[in-house]
Amino acid sequence: MSQNRGPSLKRIDVHCHFIPNFYRVELEAHGLHRPDGIASIPRWSAADALATMDLLGVETAFLSISSPGVHFGEDMAARALARRVNEEGARLTELHKGRFGFFASTPLPDSEGAVVEARYALDELGADGVILETNFRGVYLGNESLDPLYKELNARRAVVFIHPTSPHCPCCSNDRQDEAANSVALGYPRPMLEFIFETTRTVTNMVLSGVLERYPNMKVVVPHAGAALPVLAGRVELLLPMLTPPGAARPPSLRTALKKMHFDLAGTPVPELLGALLHVADPERIHYGSDFPFTPAHVCEALLSQLNETPILNEELKQRVMSGNARRLFPRLSQ
Repeated sequence: MSQNRGPSLKRIDVHCHFIPNFYRVELEAHGLHRPDGIASIPRWSAADALATMDLLGVETAFLSISSPGVHFGEDMAARALARRVNEEGARLTELHKGRFGFFASTPLPDSEGAVVEARYALDELGADGVILETNFRGVYLGNESLDPLYKELNARRAVVFIHPTSPHCPCCSNDRQDEAANSVALGYPRPMLEFIFETTRTVTNMVLSGVLERYPNMKVVVPHAGAALPVLAGRVELLLPMLTPPGAARPPSLRTALKKMHFDLAGTPVPELLGALLHVADPERIHYGSDFPFTPAHVCEALLSQLNETPILNEELKQRVMSGNARRLFPRLSQ
C-alpha cells in the first residue's frame, strides 16, 4: 500500500480542478482544445477524482475551474457559464458530502456580473471561496476595476484562490491557438514557465497597488508555493524606494504581505522552493494541493511522497500543512 494512503491520513486539498463535460464542450467550441498550450484537456470525472483522493489520502478537495476560466469574449455568455459551473460545483459538494468543496468562478472582467455571481455562489450555493485568474483579458489583480468585487469578498471574509492563466499579450494569449501565440513561452506549454511569472506578476501588482490594505479581510491563497515570489521579494523591496517619486507614499511592503497570505504546495516545491517559501511565509498558512487532473494521479502520488519524505518539514509542521492549517481556514471542515 502506498504510504500516502490510509484512514489516518486525512489531507485537505485546496488546489484541484473539475472539468464538467459541458465545460469541456465550451472550451472546444471556442477553439481551446489545447488551453495554455498543453497537449489536451485532461479527462475528469467525479469517480476519477474520488479515486485519486483515496490514493492520496485526501478527505476533502476544493474544486475549481482552471485556466482559461469562463470568459471567452462575451459578458452574458460568461455570466451563464459561471452560473452553470458554480451550480455544478454545489451539486457535487452536496452529492458527495464531506469529500468536495468548491471555489466559485465569476465572469470577470465583467465586474458587475462578477459581484452578482459571487453573492449568489457564496450566499445561496455555499461556495467555500472564489477563484480569480491572474488576469482577466488583461485586467490584473491590482486593477481598480476589481474593487467592487473585492469589497463584496472583504465583507464576507472570503477565501480568494488565485490561479494562473496565460499572459494577455498578442504572442501568448489563449485567444490564439497558432504557433505564434506561443512565442513568448518559447514553444513550451505556458504552465511550465509563464504560469509562474503570471502569479508573481499579479500578486506583486495586487500588493503594491494596495488591494490587501484596502480589503484586509480577504484570505488570499497563492498557488504553486508562491511561484517566484519567495526569491524575488527582496528584489522588489530593494527597488521600491528607487521607484517612488519624491514626496509620494511608499507602496506596501511585499514581505509584510507575504506573511499574511496563504500558499498551496501544488507542483514541485521540494526541495528548492519550499525552503525559500518558509523564509517568507507564515507556516500556519501553507496548505497541501494536488493540481489534479492537470497533474496526473500517478504524478500527484510521486510529488506527495516527496513532501512526506522531505526533511524541510518536521512532523508537526507536516501535519499542519496537510490538514490542520486548512481546517482553520475552512472552519466547516471541523464541524
